[in-house]
Order: sequence, then structure tokens, then C-alpha cells
Amino acid sequence: MRLKLRPGLILAGVALVLLVSGLALATRKTKPIPPEKIVAVERGDVARSVVARGKIEPLSKVEVKSKANGIIQVLLVDVGDPVKDGQVLAELDKEDLQAQVREAAATRDGEQANLQAAVAAANKARIEAANPELAFAKRDYERAQGLFKEKIASVQQLDDAKRALEVSQNRQQLLEAGVQTTTAQVEQARARVAAAKAALDRAEENLGYATIRAPISGIVLTRPTEVGDAVSSILNLGSAATLIMTLGDVSSVYIKGEVDEADIGKAACGQHVRTKVESFPDESFDGVVKRIAPMGREQNNVTTFEVRVTISNPQGKLRANMTANAEIVLEEHKNTLLIPEAAIGYEKDKATYAQLLDPAAKTGWRKTPVKTGISNGQRTEVTVGLKEGDKLVLP
Repeated sequence: MRLKLRPGLILAGVALVLLVSGLALATRKTKPIPPEKIVAVERGDVARSVVARGKIEPLSKVEVKSKANGIIQVLLVDVGDPVKDGQVLAELDKEDLQAQVREAAATRDGEQANLQAAVAAANKARIEAANPELAFAKRDYERAQGLFKEKIASVQQLDDAKRALEVSQNRQQLLEAGVQTTTAQVEQARARVAAAKAALDRAEENLGYATIRAPISGIVLTRPTEVGDAVSSILNLGSAATLIMTLGDVSSVYIKGEVDEADIGKAACGQHVRTKVESFPDESFDGVVKRIAPMGREQNNVTTFEVRVTISNPQGKLRANMTANAEIVLEEHKNTLLIPEAAIGYEKDKATYAQLLDPAAKTGWRKTPVKTGISNGQRTEVTVGLKEGDKLVLP
């Protein structure tokens, strides 16, 4: 048997269902917002910056090499030791060098004795070259000529006087040639003495090279040699000479970092820099941009520019080859309102807004327009639309 429902009963049933549904919606609570999605508007400092990443380098670094060949006999410093300019770092075996000095000194003494003998011979030659007999011969010849004119002296007497004069003149020429010879011998002896002195100076200088001294004040960065190692001279091998140790002045250091070409236009010499290193995560080291490379370097289709930042390091905390991030401060605002970068939303017209916590709203929050200032990539400055202490809901 088929039941027939009255239209009135159907309408009454539909109305009852709608009533129950409405009561359920009215009594349902807003879904709670997780605490980690709620942030507060705070006051603080924010800076817009460019980051150069690189390694810490000493402001001055010197490779210590020897000017003398030899064997290392003494090493007086080790890695990490502070040194002063002129301090003795190492000593080479000096036995051969000292023997060379003694040999050069003996050669000099011998040449000086030869010089004295040459000077004595030259003095003797000059005395003999005075030749008073020549003056007597001239007077005798002139007197013989006068007597011959007066027919007192014979032709034989005149010829004898002339012959005596010629002999005396020839002897004078020989004596003068002897003076020239002995004078030249003196000059040659002086030259040999000078050469012997130069050889002695060179030998003494080489002996001095066997004492390795610090060319700068700083600390020992590396020391690849040990006592007994053979050392080759930088004068003989140039850059291929044995590296004894490396010194660095770390009272001031610098970072040789790389900046992407998209940011390099914002950097300039003289800008203030805050540097962070992994070894001291809670500290910041102040520095200054000193140099920006005029030409970029491309690697893996990315162009970067080298930036050098100098940093004062009076306490010596910063060490060579530490990884550092140099934050080049372009603009900085202090004691301003800040919110997380993630709390900012964008309308279709690119207007910015934030989601202000509002328990009365169905969603638990409401949009509020804001105007932003500078950002460091994590926190953004808010200039209009919020006040300190406001609670925001992250999108």
C-alpha cells in the first residue's frame, strides 16, 4: 500500500532541518589560530645592506726566505708566536760562510800588502826621476858650446858634453816611463784591494744572511721547515727558493669578498661594514669598504665583483682564513617599528597589508593597510598602519 505525504508535512520537515542547521552554525566557534602564527609589532633597528662573503686575510703578509744557502741549525719561533720587526727567527749553519769570510779577509790583507809595495816602488821611481845629473849635463853642454865659440874648447870636448847630455836625457825618459809604470801598478793594486774588500763585504753579508730576521711585526702564520732542512737562496732561485715561514700582521685584517653584480652598484668605498664570523656568532666587527674591483669575474654564468673590507683587530680574535660575512650597510633606521617580512601581504594593485589579530572576526583576523620602509630580508620597517604591541597573524 502506498503512503501519500501531505504537502504541509513536507514543508514542516524542510523547515525543521533548516532550523537545526542554522542553530548549529550559530553555535559553532571560530577555529583557533596556532600561537606560532601570531607575531607582535616590535621596536628595533633595521638596516638595508649588501653582503660580501669571503675569507679573513692579514693586512700584510710576508713570505720569509733566505738570501744564503745552508742548513737550518736553529728555529726560534713556531706557528702562532708573535714576533717583532728585526727579531731573529732562525739561524743557518755558518761554518762554510765563516770560512769564506776568513778567506776573503786574507785575500784583502794580501792585496793591501801588494799595494804598499807598489806605492813604495812608485815613490822610489819618482825620486829617481828627479835626475839631478840631467841639469849638470845641460850646464856642461852649454858651457862647452860657449868655450867652443871662443875657440877655447875643442870639438872633442863639445862632442863629449853633447853625448853626456843625450845619455842623461835618455836615462830621464826611462825614469819617467818607470814612474808611469809604477803609478799604473799602484792603481792596479788599489783596484785589487777594492775588489778584495768587496769580496769580504759580500762574504760578511752572506754570513749575516745566515741569521734570518723578521721583516715585519706580527705572528707566525706557517712554518713548513724544521731544523736540519736544506735552504736554497732566493738570490739564486728567486720565487722557487725555500719558504722558511710566513708572517702576517693581524692587528688589522681585511676580507676579500665577492658581491653579486646585482648588488655591486649599491656599494661604495668608505661605507660602514658590520662583519660576522662563524667563530663568534654573537659578536659583530666594524669595518670600512676600502676597494671595489673595477672588473667583474664570471664563474658558472654568475658575475661577481671583488670587494675588500678592512677591519680593526686589536684583540687578535680574527684569524687568517676565517669565513666571514661582511654586511655593507647602505641605509639604517633605529628604534623603528618592525614586523617579520613574512607578515606582509600584497593586494592585486601591489598595495601592502597585514593581518591584524581580531577575535571578533570570523577568521580571527582582519586586513589592515600598511606602508613599509626598508628591509633586511627578514624584518621590515612599518611606517604607517600599525603601532607597537599590535598582534599580527602570519599568512
